[in-house]
Amino acid sequence: MIRSPGADRLQTPHERPEEDADATLRPRVLDEFVGQDAVKEQLGVSIAAAAARGEALDHVLLAGPPGLGKTSLAQIMAAELDVPFVQTAGPALERKADIASFLTALEPRAVFFVDEIHRLPRAVEETFYPAMEDRQLPITVGAGAGARVVTLDLPAFTLIGATTRAGLLTTPLRDRFGIQHRLDHYDAADLARIVTRSARVLDVQIDAAGARAIAERARGTPRVANRLLRRVRDFAQVHGGGPVDATLAGAALDLLEVDHAGLDRLDREILSTICAQFSGGPVGLSTLAVAVQEEADTIEDVYEPYLLQRGFLKRTPRGRCATVHAFRHLGLQPPPEDSTLF
Repeated sequence: MIRSPGADRLQTPHERPEEDADATLRPRVLDEFVGQDAVKEQLGVSIAAAAARGEALDHVLLAGPPGLGKTSLAQIMAAELDVPFVQTAGPALERKADIASFLTALEPRAVFFVDEIHRLPRAVEETFYPAMEDRQLPITVGAGAGARVVTLDLPAFTLIGATTRAGLLTTPLRDRFGIQHRLDHYDAADLARIVTRSARVLDVQIDAAGARAIAERARGTPRVANRLLRRVRDFAQVHGGGPVDATLAGAALDLLEVDHAGLDRLDREILSTICAQFSGGPVGLSTLAVAVQEEADTIEDVYEPYLLQRGFLKRTPRGRCATVHAFRHLGLQPPPEDSTLF
C-alpha cells in the first residue's frame, strides 16, 4: 500500500504529468542511485544484514535539502528488502488515531515512510516512541473515570523519516533512529550522469556536453536537474529537432531565466533587493520577504540554502548580507566602505 502526501487532495490534470514523470525517473534499486556514495554504501550494508537475518531494518532518518533523493532512497530500501512500502507526511498525521490506523495495518517488516517528519505535532510524535522502541501502541479506550489504556502489539517495522530541517526534530525522536544519514548537494559530474539516465528514460537524445550544461545549472539537486531536462526537451522539440547539445541546452535555460550559476529569477531578485535596496544588508528575513513578495519560510527553506552554499549570501545576527561575489554576479559595484566586511 502506498499513500502519498496530500493523497486526499484532488489533483488537476496539469499536475499529474509532472508527478508521473518524477515517479518514472526515480531509481528503483540501490545500484541505479547516482551519488551520495558514502550513504549508499552504508545503507547497502545495513540492508544486506537485515535481509540475511530476516529482520526489519532499523529505523532510518534521512536529512537534507529538498530534492536530493530521500523519498527515492526510502522506496529503494523497501524494494531491496522486498517488503511493503507505506508513505505519508508529517502534516497529514494530525491525531494519534492517524498514526494508529497506519501502524496497526502494517505488514511484518514493512517500511513506513514519513516525509517532513519534523512537522509532526508533539502529542502525535510521542505516539511513535513506544512503537519504535517496543513495537507497542498504547490506546486509550473510553473517557473520563472509566477510561483505560489498552496496549496493542505491533509487527516489526521500519520507520523511515525524512526531514529538510533536522534541527527541528526533538532529541527523543531523533535518538530513536538507529540509522541516521544526511544527504548533501550533488556535484556537476553526478548530476550529469543523472540527466543522462533520465534522458534515456524520457527517450531524449542528449550528448555529454548537453547533459553537463543542464547539470551545471541544476543547483546541485537531482529534482531540479530532471525538471530542467523536461523543459529543455520541450524547447528542443519546438526549436531544435535534433539531439540536445550544449548550445541548445544553454538557449533553453536562458529562456527559463536560469543563469550559469543556477540562479533563477527569484534568486537574483533576492540578491538584487539586498544589494540595491538595502546596500548589501544586513536585512531581516521578514523584511526581505515583504520586499520580494514571497513567504519567509520559502526564502529560508528553498532559496537561501543554495545562495549560502554558493557564497552569494551570509547570515549575521542582524540579518542577511550579500557578499562581494553576489555584487559581482549581478554586475554591481560593492559599497567600498563595506567591502572589507564580506
